Amino acid sequence: MDGPKEGGLRNVSSTCSISEMDDFDLSRLLDKPRLNIERKRSFDERSLSELSIGLGRHDNYENTYSPGGRSGFDTPASSTRNSFEPHPMVADAWEALRKSIVYFRGQPVGTIAAVDHASEEVLNYDQVFVRDFVPSALAFLMNGEPDIVKNFLLKTLYLQGWEKRIDRFKLGEGAMPASFKVLHDPERKTDTLIADFGESAIGRVAPVDSGFWWIILLRAYTKSTGDMTLSETPECQKGMRLILSLCLSEGFDTFPTLLCADGCSMIDRRMGVYGYPIEIQSLFFMALRSALSMMKHDTEGKEFIERIVKRLHALSFHMRSYFWLDFQQLNDIYRYKTEEYSHTAVNKFNVIPDSIPDWVFDFMPTRGGYFIGNVSPARMDFRWFALGNCVAILASLTTPEQSLAIMDLIEARWEELVGEMPLKIAYPAIESHEWRIVTGCDPKNTRWSYHNGGSWPVLLWMLTAACIKTGRPQIARKAIDLAESRLLKDGWPEYYDGKLGRYVGKQARKYQTWSIAGYLVAKMMLEDPSHLGMISLEEDKQMKPVLKRSSSWTC
Repeated sequence: MDGPKEGGLRNVSSTCSISEMDDFDLSRLLDKPRLNIERKRSFDERSLSELSIGLGRHDNYENTYSPGGRSGFDTPASSTRNSFEPHPMVADAWEALRKSIVYFRGQPVGTIAAVDHASEEVLNYDQVFVRDFVPSALAFLMNGEPDIVKNFLLKTLYLQGWEKRIDRFKLGEGAMPASFKVLHDPERKTDTLIADFGESAIGRVAPVDSGFWWIILLRAYTKSTGDMTLSETPECQKGMRLILSLCLSEGFDTFPTLLCADGCSMIDRRMGVYGYPIEIQSLFFMALRSALSMMKHDTEGKEFIERIVKRLHALSFHMRSYFWLDFQQLNDIYRYKTEEYSHTAVNKFNVIPDSIPDWVFDFMPTRGGYFIGNVSPARMDFRWFALGNCVAILASLTTPEQSLAIMDLIEARWEELVGEMPLKIAYPAIESHEWRIVTGCDPKNTRWSYHNGGSWPVLLWMLTAACIKTGRPQIARKAIDLAESRLLKDGWPEYYDGKLGRYVGKQARKYQTWSIAGYLVAKMMLEDPSHLGMISLEEDKQMKPVLKRSSSWTC
């Protein structure tokens, strides 16, 4: 499948192209001062903080256009554009990232999950994962190298069209692959693509997040390059519609959230996140808003735009009302009555107060809050999940006040959520009898390891983006300093173990590509906050503000 021509890519007017694309947004963006950063100006953490505070916490980074210049890994564009003295790790990170690039018929199409030559078992770490490639893609976009991202988007779109079967069951047409592999035949001089849609994955679960990340990355590419010709091709328009068709179809659901199986996202093993996990809901919301900004107003597009708008309103209200937890909400749930009937019920999900775990009472600060892990009938998962909360901030699923409250929580519970290596994927760890029941005695997800309270350096870029958006760059700087003290020395591990994230994970791969790329993206965003525009969406004024629990649960 041939993609659109790239001629004149850099000649597109940034102001014209971005504003025209955002005409499709649910509402006009907030009228706030435009960010204006001099490319060659040197500013330290203090001046960056003053800049953020001066403009307001939720500034309009979304419309910012920041093309980068191509460079080698020794002098990445992000460093040459500013007079920052680059950290010695940056050159090593770029070199390691480039070693992970996968080529198909001479063209770069992605990065493999890990280049760990010391590991005897390759498993599927030599494949290009959709979710894993996102930070790599952002790093290349920020460095002015969009070709690999465009090739990746087109190749995965091509794979979407394959027939997908697990045993005798056929998957939905819109499902995106979890990963793909390029097989090189040196004798015949041919390259072949092999895709995995979940049929080879542990637990045989299809990746729900792949399609969402694809849409989000397509928007990031468009924002970064100013080139809308790719997203406007019939193939990309159809790809977005097929993905969203899987999510917007009518069924027996009484909630606007998306029902999912365990293991369908970054947490790809059994961890008790079945139901309505926060990670999927945040990505779903962000993908809907991203697609809305790129969907053409033709006959097919208009129908989807109407469905997207309705779902966004319902989803934002549901998440802000029922998933949000702060000190007051926790106290209200603690005092819930049960077995209520009719539309006047306050405890709509019939949550039993005695099911609230003891740890959350001590964990919840007086100031601060977060989206809990899951809400379904008679069940609330009070665990903190980093990805879902950071993406919620970037997508403006949270209100501005909720975004700041999440930052307050991270600062107040720094030891628990960050410790010695950012960032805990989930908190707290489950252990003992609960671990046996929830994980099925999973030897990889033991307490404070891997998905069960492990610390994942890749999450650094999401934390940094959320910090910049909320005007808290000093938090990101502190987290990056922690990462720089260990990552290179430890060989860029996949994850760390322990309550504080002090130990390299017991089964962690070294030279994990998204650990490398996540660090680079965090560094480049902190140096040039305008990069945030490709991965952030401003709050929509048409979204109704969150109501007080006492009101929203009785309306």
